[in-house]
Amino acid sequence: MLKAVPIDDLKPGMYINQVLKQTGSLRMRSKGLVKHQTVINTLKSRGIQVVQVDFDKSPNHEPATDSAPNPTSETIVQAPTKVREEPSPATTSLTRNAMKEANGLYFDAVNIQNGFLSALNRGAVNDLKLVKELAQSLIDSIFDNKDALSCLTLIKNNNAYLLEHSINCSILMGMFTQFLGYDRGTIDQASLGALLMDVGMSSIPMDVHNSVQDLSAADWELMKTHVDIGVELVEQCGDISDLVLSIIAQHHERIDGSGYPKALKEMEISEFARIAGIIDTYDAMVSNRPHKESISPTQALKRLTEDNRLDQTLVNQFVTCMGVHPVGSIVRLKSGKLAIVSQQNPLITMSPIVMTFYSVSSQQYDDITRLDLSDNDDEIVSGVRPDDFNVNLSNFFQDVLVNQAPD
Repeated sequence: MLKAVPIDDLKPGMYINQVLKQTGSLRMRSKGLVKHQTVINTLKSRGIQVVQVDFDKSPNHEPATDSAPNPTSETIVQAPTKVREEPSPATTSLTRNAMKEANGLYFDAVNIQNGFLSALNRGAVNDLKLVKELAQSLIDSIFDNKDALSCLTLIKNNNAYLLEHSINCSILMGMFTQFLGYDRGTIDQASLGALLMDVGMSSIPMDVHNSVQDLSAADWELMKTHVDIGVELVEQCGDISDLVLSIIAQHHERIDGSGYPKALKEMEISEFARIAGIIDTYDAMVSNRPHKESISPTQALKRLTEDNRLDQTLVNQFVTCMGVHPVGSIVRLKSGKLAIVSQQNPLITMSPIVMTFYSVSSQQYDDITRLDLSDNDDEIVSGVRPDDFNVNLSNFFQDVLVNQAPD
């Protein structure tokens, strides 16, 4: 039996079939069994008001008997209330075609960004037309299939960190500002700012930003100049918004005043620069760098929550946006399989949809199998680093996942 249930009447053990009424722009289409009260609290905090419960799949629960017509019954045909004009991106999974399209866009993005930085350092750039178009193309892809593009932010090429980092930050900025409900124009500008925020790094000597040792005081001061250099380079390209410039100028500032170059504090730092600081830190932690190995996305998110130099209100929202195990991350299952997270389940955050591909016991690749952990006895034991199992995630993505994923 399907019945509309107000969120205040939802109980652990009930099976949600769909969301019927909500405020905000988030579209929640996943279904599943509510296992904990924390799930209900999360739904309330994100504006969910009425859900449809399948009582045939809800053990130990019976539908309430109405003495009057159910005032929420008409909400079944109502669309979620929109806070802003921009539509929410479609909820999609890592299909073969989606990944091929996203992979092609990412490859083009690396080439465009590489050409832009080279031309910028030669003084051969007069405007930002190409990178503006690139940022807009990335946002278009996020709105079409954010999961495929999100996955690519975790496919790392250790020899192209600076290039990929800027693109990844632009993608993550687009995802997060969309999650926060900003309009398309603002999302475009914020993503452009993230794409450009480290352009000054290209002027820093390679032996400094590729150093495997702690930087000397002199080298650290040199490294910090990339912020002001970046602002100067971008300002030479003509018309640029204050939003973009604030991200470039302030993305290394920290709310306790410990950042650089101006040791700004709290609200002296623009909201988008505070967001950029979170995203910049996150992508750096999940990347292998000359002086530090990567950690898993789940570990990185936890460390963000422990860093009081960052705006913790925004950090908590970022964690919610990414999910406990972000799309594209590798997880180890109770069954002994490795899997790549392919789609979040907003109703049951610890039970995303994954694609298994590797047996830990046999140390061999398996055929890719799609698994919805909310409808399966298997579960995630931990997030893992691909390097821990000698998995070359870039080669795996190119040679296996793109070709074997479900259509």
